[in-house]
Amino acid sequence: MAHEHKLEIFRGLLKFKSNTSKIWGVLVFLSVVTAIEVALGIAKPAVLTGNSFLGMKLLNWIFIILTLVKAYYIAWDFMHLRDEKTSLRRAIVWTPIFLVAYLVFILLFEADYVYNVYKDGFVKWNF
Repeated sequence: MAHEHKLEIFRGLLKFKSNTSKIWGVLVFLSVVTAIEVALGIAKPAVLTGNSFLGMKLLNWIFIILTLVKAYYIAWDFMHLRDEKTSLRRAIVWTPIFLVAYLVFILLFEADYVYNVYKDGFVKWNF
C-alpha cells in the first residue's frame, strides 16, 4: 500500500514539486548547517571561545546543537518520521534526547572534576 510522501519541509514553509527537488532542498539545508559549523570551527570567534556555559565553551555548545539539528532533520526527512504516528515519533525522538542530555550532564561534571584535580594537584588526607 503505497502512499505519497509529503513534499514540504520546515512545517510547510517550503514546498517542492517532486521528491528529487525535495532531496536537493534538504541537501542544501544540511550543507548550509555544515558550512556554518565549519566556518565557526575555522574562525573560532573570541566571543564564543572566551565565554562558558555549564562548564563548556559556547562554541562547543553551538557545535552540539547544530549536530543534533542535523541528526534530527535527517531522521525526520530521510527516515520518514514525519509520516509516523505521534506516539512513535515521540518515543524515537525524545528518548535519545533525554539520554544524550543526561550523558552530557555527567560528562561535563566529571570532566570538570578531573580538570580541577589536575589543575589544583592531588589532595592528601591525613587522618
